[in-house]
Order: sequence, then structure tokens, then C-alpha cells
Amino acid sequence: MKCDSLMNPEVFKTSERVHQRIPSGCAISGMMSEEGRRIDGRVIIKSIACMHDRSNGLGGGFAAYGIYPKRKHQYAFHMMYDNMEAKEATEELFKDIFNVDMDEPIPTHRENGISNPPLLWRYFLEVPENKLEFISERDYVMKMVMRVNSEVEGAFVSSSGKNMGAFKGVGYPEDIGKFYKLEDYSAYIWTAHGRFPTNTPGWWGGAHPFTLLDWSVVHNGEISSYGINKRYLEMYGYRLELRTDTEVIAYLFDLLVRRHKLPIDKAVMSLASPFWKDIDRMEPEQKKIATAIRQVYGSTLLNGPFSIILGHSRGMIGLNDRIKLRPMTAARKDDMLYMASEESAIREIAPDLDEVWSPRAGTAVIGTLKAEVE
Repeated sequence: MKCDSLMNPEVFKTSERVHQRIPSGCAISGMMSEEGRRIDGRVIIKSIACMHDRSNGLGGGFAAYGIYPKRKHQYAFHMMYDNMEAKEATEELFKDIFNVDMDEPIPTHRENGISNPPLLWRYFLEVPENKLEFISERDYVMKMVMRVNSEVEGAFVSSSGKNMGAFKGVGYPEDIGKFYKLEDYSAYIWTAHGRFPTNTPGWWGGAHPFTLLDWSVVHNGEISSYGINKRYLEMYGYRLELRTDTEVIAYLFDLLVRRHKLPIDKAVMSLASPFWKDIDRMEPEQKKIATAIRQVYGSTLLNGPFSIILGHSRGMIGLNDRIKLRPMTAARKDDMLYMASEESAIREIAPDLDEVWSPRAGTAVIGTLKAEVE
């Protein structure tokens, strides 16, 4: 997602000169209870709404983890359809590739100014045993997500993980949150995004977060390495259909952590690798690891200005680019971990914090749920 607000400044005139106000791009916010306490969606809406001026109404969205505890062993597919024909085609495909335990419209509130939404539906799915003879269950689901997004005209998978879901669309994030009635959901991890697109389209499928299985990404910045990252992912069967650069980040985490079994800290190192000049100054063992990662995973390096918050089934990660060209603040209070573009968005929901800091460039903030959390 391109979020450089220089392309769309607010301009006002005085009698002497023209002034420009440049809010520096998108808004991101995230919160997580390491104890697994579930918090309703009004809290994250309040946080992202504090940064209203960072977005322009062309995209907002949320990811929530722990919201379907009664169906936590099923894949929750949140779908967007352009029309009934797309819905019927997708459901015909689902009959052949999944066991559909339940489907229903995603509850929405249609009176808050959100216009022209697509048809929004969710399905709780299981993978038939006979489909898994030569493939793992999650690889199978990943391939089916790619198939729907690329082959079914007018159908897009918003999210496909277990016990989680993405809620996104065209509008300011606080309006999108009310539209999806997020006050009715409780989650132990929430992430949120307010979009300020400049050179990619503002459309429902292109709003953040971008997801695959349990991974979800909200992003402020620009991935100038998108072409290299995309070609690398395509070698492993990923299809990038959503017309924004942020999509590569979710897929890269899936590839590196789930499929290649890299620890989170090593996956982060491959995406925001140290500069060679810094690797040369490392201790021998650390230098050996960093060199190997840059050599093996050079095509996964994310270039360009960015700050991201990534949610997954066991935690939340915050990461800046290697010279920190986009803002990120982190904070803690008791078992809560917070991250946001601005400290004010954290103070808005947690005014009395134990610790506040600005993460270093290229250094991840990693939060992990306690083992007993389901």
C-alpha cells in the first residue's frame, strides 16, 4: 500500500501565502493481551479513530483473534462478492473442496454512511480427509484461497484463518468498525488500519488488513521491492491478485515461518535484513547467520519506507524498515502490548502505561500469547 501523503496534502490559503498540511500517511494500531483476555472492538476503534487525519476515507479495516471460540477448529472464511453470480460460483466450488459446516451473512449496520458495500458472507469450513493424501491441511487451504482470488470473478477472500477474521472496506476506519458492529466481537489480539492510498486503488478488497490463514498485516508505507518479492512468491504457488504491495508481506510470513519453518526472529531478519556494513561488524556466529539469511533469502528483503503490525494465531509483531522512514511506537501495561503510529493512539485507550518506547529501525517488537491461551 502506498501511503506517502505528499501526493494528497490539505491545502489552505491565507492572505500572504499557501500552507500545506501533510499528515505523513496511513495509521496503524494494534493491541494484545498476552493472558488471552478478550477485549471488545470499541477499544481498538477508539485507538484508530484518534489518528483520523492520517487516512482519507478510502480504506479502513481490522483483524481480530479469538472471536470464534465455539468454532475455533474450523476455518472461518470471510468473503466479499461483487454480485450473486460470484457467490453462487464460489459456493459451487466450495462443495467440491471443503465441508461447509455453516454459512451466514456477516452482520453489518447499514446506517452509518458506508456506501456500496459488496455482498459480505462468512463460512465455517473443514477440509475433507480425502483431500490430504499428498498435501498438508494448511497448504491445501492456502492453495484454495489463491484459487478463489484468481479464478472466481468478483469473489475475494478477506480472511481464512481459524478463530480469527478480517473486517475491512472503503471508508474511515471508525466508520468501518461501526459498519461491521465490532462492539459485538471480543478478541485477545486486535489490529487496525486507516488508509491513505496515493498510487494504488481504494477498493474493498484492497483495504487492510491483508491476510492468509492466520496471518494478517496492516501497513503504513511503500514496498518498492514489490516486483522482486512477487516473483519470488509466485515460484512457491502464491498468486497476488489484490492490486497493492502490502499483500506480499502476509504471504512472505506464511512462506518463511509456516512452510520454511524459520523462527519468527529469523523471518524478520530476512524481511528487514541488516546492512552489509553492519553485518561486517557482528560477532562471528551472528555474522554467519545474518550472511546466510541475506544470501538465501535476498528476494524476500522488503525495500522502501514501512511500518507494519502483523497478527498471527500466537501473537503480534511490529516492524519498521531498516532506517525507520515510518513512525512506530510501542508500549506495555500489565499483560497488554500496544503498538501504533502515534503514542496518542495508545494513550487514548491506556493513559497510564508501564513502559513506552520507539522501536529501533529494522528491530521487531514481538509479543507472544501464553501457552495456555486457546
